[in-house]
Amino acid sequence: MNIVGVTACPTGVAHTYMAQEAIEKECKKRGYEVKVETQGSMGIENELEQEEVDAADVVILAIAIGIDGEERFEEKEDDGKVIRIDPGAVIKNPASLIDQAEQL
Repeated sequence: MNIVGVTACPTGVAHTYMAQEAIEKECKKRGYEVKVETQGSMGIENELEQEEVDAADVVILAIAIGIDGEERFEEKEDDGKVIRIDPGAVIKNPASLIDQAEQL
């Protein structure tokens, strides 16, 4: 499975990076390809290319604020392959999130 995502929280510090780490750890544990873009106080890091989004099986938007470039995910959204979740929920239970991704 190939998963991409974006994490962003209002302050753009702790939860943004903790959610990124939680998603990456759980995906690696399951042997999945994963790339997570962060949009935080440092700006956009690890930016997803459109080709990476198009190739993904699932997109995880662990965001608590509006993000730049959200239009990149419209086609996946139309296909029902986008999960929107609060970054705090990802940090608390990343396994549940990836279980949900597997069901899509």
